Amino acid sequence: MARQKKKTERKCGVLLPIFSLSSKYGIGTFSKEAYDFVDFLKNSGQSYWQILPLGPTSYGDSPYQSFSTFAGNPYFIDLEELIADGLLDQKQVDKCDFGGSEEYIDYEKMYRARFDILKKAFENRENAKDSKTLLKEFEEFKISPENDWLSDYSLFMALKNANSGRAWNTWEEGVRLRKSDALAKAFEKYREEVEFYSFIQFLFLRQWTKLKGYANKNGIEIIGDIPIYVAFDSADTWANPELFQLDEENVPIDVAGCPPDAFSATGQLWGNPLYRWDYHKKTGYKWWMKRISHCYKIYDVIRIDHFRGFDEYYAIPYGNPTAENGEWRKGPGYDLFDTMKKELGDMAVIAEDLGYLTDSVIKLVRKTGYPGMKILQFAFDSREESDYLPHNYTKNCIVYTGTHDNDTTRSWFDQLQRDDKKFAKEYLGLKSAKDAVWTIIRAAFASVSDTVIIPMQDYLELPGYARINTPSTLGGNWVWRLKKDALTEELGDKMKDFARIYRRLPQN
Repeated sequence: MARQKKKTERKCGVLLPIFSLSSKYGIGTFSKEAYDFVDFLKNSGQSYWQILPLGPTSYGDSPYQSFSTFAGNPYFIDLEELIADGLLDQKQVDKCDFGGSEEYIDYEKMYRARFDILKKAFENRENAKDSKTLLKEFEEFKISPENDWLSDYSLFMALKNANSGRAWNTWEEGVRLRKSDALAKAFEKYREEVEFYSFIQFLFLRQWTKLKGYANKNGIEIIGDIPIYVAFDSADTWANPELFQLDEENVPIDVAGCPPDAFSATGQLWGNPLYRWDYHKKTGYKWWMKRISHCYKIYDVIRIDHFRGFDEYYAIPYGNPTAENGEWRKGPGYDLFDTMKKELGDMAVIAEDLGYLTDSVIKLVRKTGYPGMKILQFAFDSREESDYLPHNYTKNCIVYTGTHDNDTTRSWFDQLQRDDKKFAKEYLGLKSAKDAVWTIIRAAFASVSDTVIIPMQDYLELPGYARINTPSTLGGNWVWRLKKDALTEELGDKMKDFARIYRRLPQN
């Protein structure tokens, strides 16, 4: 998906979170395996690597509930590179227990081991192989105007540790309400830990910039994900309470979620703080422009999550146990995207326009010109015509077999209701269920859609254990990883054949 108005090429890509990569130390990282994956994408005729949000995760391990919308996840820092830089000793790293499974992330062990080993790297920074250059670059990183979020984030994390991990609204009043004398004392008291968290962010961005540069050099663009909301327990909300619907004590007034529907009798109570859109408008959406500009520093294309929330958002009174008593309110609409286009230019965006769409949401997506999403797993309802059937697509859309929130296509097809499965077989010309996954991938590739993105699990035809996330559940999510030898030359050749046949190979 090139810049808007130049979208003439047909392209394809793969959805695979960073944490799902194979690597030596318990979770996918910016390691050699990440560079190998870029090579695999290039050799299999792909143009895009879509990932999930890169932020540091909180309780529940979801990348959509992060401690910061600007910071990076320390888990993704490649320890082998730190060993090569002289920041760590191989024996130190090998003593750590990061979990013993090749296909499953043990976040409890990850939390305990990662920060301990990263602290050793921080403590050893003056003994690194090229410490003079390293420390000079770190000082420049800290004072860069682009990183004006860094000191707030680093202090936030230090204070969280000092408060046994509790949410910031339970902290002592001075720091909770960000009184200047209390903040000054906290910066002084936790100076070393603030420095540590800043150093981690320096390492993260240094390694990610290098990996992204390698991907771009090899013709692979990165599609990143920007959640519409930030977490309440985040540096963003703590440091910028004026941006959100909070009272004088910084307690939420209303929070985000979705109303009851056929899937959930009580709706979905997300609990994220809602924006004061009138305030954002008065500032010319300054914070949003800063946020989106940061995203384009680390991604090539951004997928904006829950796009309908910019048209209308669902507000639930804070403290309600369910999402049943909320109300719809008007969002900023096109005004935000008009500002974005004027300030940042015509950047590449994917609008996550899934779920029930009102006429006004459809109108907003059309007005922006951004491509929406089509999910083939939503297409085969035998009772009614679906917008997700390929013959109803326009060119300006991104087609997926499923997303990180869907089951794997193998598991989904096996569990389809009888009438829906019969219709799917008729529509796809499918003779045998064992061929279902690749037949559905073929339907995506053959569609008129400019861009096709296929989750890696579907190319591997994996069953339900490889599902990334089941929405509205805690535990067992965000844990699946690739097996070490999963990406075979034979698989790459088959993927490249599809790209060639359906005219989606990169244009030189």
